[in-house]
Amino acid sequence: MQYAFYPGCVSKGGCPELYPAALKVCERLGIDLVEMTDVGCTGAGVLPAEISDPINARTFAQAEAQGLPIMTICSTCTGVMTQANARLQEERYREAINAEHLAEEGLRYRGATKVKHLLWVLFEDYGLEKLKEHLTTSLEGLRVAPFYGCYIRRPSDLITKDFKGRKEYLDELIEALGAEVTEYSGKGKCCGFPILTSNERNSLAMAGNHTHEAKSKGADCMVTPCPLCHLNLDGNQDRAGAQKGVEIDLPVLHLPQLLGLAMGFSPDELQLQRHLVDTRPLREKMSVLA
Repeated sequence: MQYAFYPGCVSKGGCPELYPAALKVCERLGIDLVEMTDVGCTGAGVLPAEISDPINARTFAQAEAQGLPIMTICSTCTGVMTQANARLQEERYREAINAEHLAEEGLRYRGATKVKHLLWVLFEDYGLEKLKEHLTTSLEGLRVAPFYGCYIRRPSDLITKDFKGRKEYLDELIEALGAEVTEYSGKGKCCGFPILTSNERNSLAMAGNHTHEAKSKGADCMVTPCPLCHLNLDGNQDRAGAQKGVEIDLPVLHLPQLLGLAMGFSPDELQLQRHLVDTRPLREKMSVLA
């Protein structure tokens, strides 16, 4: 099982603990990653399509030339790439981009590349039963709040039309690892990161509402498949709590970190100490569970 691995910007920048955790988990599972290095940012939903589509077409062309689907570890990358790929299925539009932007490098995108998030790979390609063979540490007793965010569920006509289960994969994975899902209203809403620089107050309110609600419902931690969500939910949680007038202190894990804990990797190996919200209470609970 081999993928062209697109780690994205944030997994090596703002959330550098995500990249090594993903590599450890995939290596243990036998998922062969061929990392893409000569590629650009997807545009993160900020750049207009006329700028980001040629960049993404170049990435797709490289994966297509290797005969590999692309695997990401970022919901935002996944969603933006999926939307770009849908536009690039229009042949005249795609060929115009090929001629104007890709031909000079000898590249051409024919429209065949598939893009999947690690979460989708686990369910649709790898299989939960096979995954369970690699679980060594039960997370029974751990209460986990799933946070999907925007891009791994929407737009539904592209993301979940043919894969209805994608709306619940994160919940199902938490349960498969032996943990308990903490239900709360914000798990499918925006984290607030996209508006952080234009409306900081509302952005912090969104992050504070989600993490505070999950904590009040009994969650020991939150898990998200999106490092951009992690930047707001973990990185700005103190400020979000101060704005709400409460202390939240809810650790926010990356998807590969939660999976890695269930596979027997230590919190230090998964670099939980790098998070801004103190993960020591979670690590102490994990030591008791172990």
